[in-house]
Formats: sequence, structure tokens, C-alpha cells
Amino acid sequence: MRRGELYRARKASARDPKKYRVFVVVSRQVLIDSRFSTVICAPIYSVYDGLSTQVPVGIDEGLKHDSSIHCDELISIHKSSLTHFISTLSLQKIRELDKALAIALGLTQVT
Repeated sequence: MRRGELYRARKASARDPKKYRVFVVVSRQVLIDSRFSTVICAPIYSVYDGLSTQVPVGIDEGLKHDSSIHCDELISIHKSSLTHFISTLSLQKIRELDKALAIALGLTQVT
């Protein structure tokens, strides 16, 4: 498992109307490689509102349609739940994700 990978997983919340949801792993690699059982992920939704905390993704990332990563809705997911690998984000998309995460968390962007 690597940072920036997309996985389909069973719904993580009772409020989520979908049975499965696609998530992107956003935890730092040292945590992913550790003995900890969970990683931090951002959900992917089929809507894109143009917010600075959303990253557009789509067919190029292995999805069926245009969607967006929502960095304002981070969630901790058990690694064992992330078994259906879809694809890996490009370096450019990871840069966009990093920027959106920094905005969502109120961090100063480091270049």
C-alpha cells in the first residue's frame, strides 16, 4: 500500500448511502508501513463543487466517471478494508492533493 493509491472499500459510515466508496490513501508512508492497523484516507465523490479542498479525478485515475477527492472529509480506515486496488495518482495529482490537504487542515503550504 502506498500514499496516493485509490481503493474501493465497503462504506465506512452508516450515513453514506453507497454500499462501496472509493478512497485515496493520504497518510504519510512511514505510517502506512508501520504496525498501525489504520490509515487516513479521503473519500471520492461523483460531485465536484470547485472548492479549493477538492481535487478533480476521473477516467485517467481508473474511475468510471468524473469525480473529486474531498479533503474536508478525512477518515481513518483499517488497512485490511482496502483490498480492491483501483489505481495510483500521478505525481501532478498528488501535488494537487497535498495543496488541497494543506488548505483543508489550515496549514501553510511548504514548497
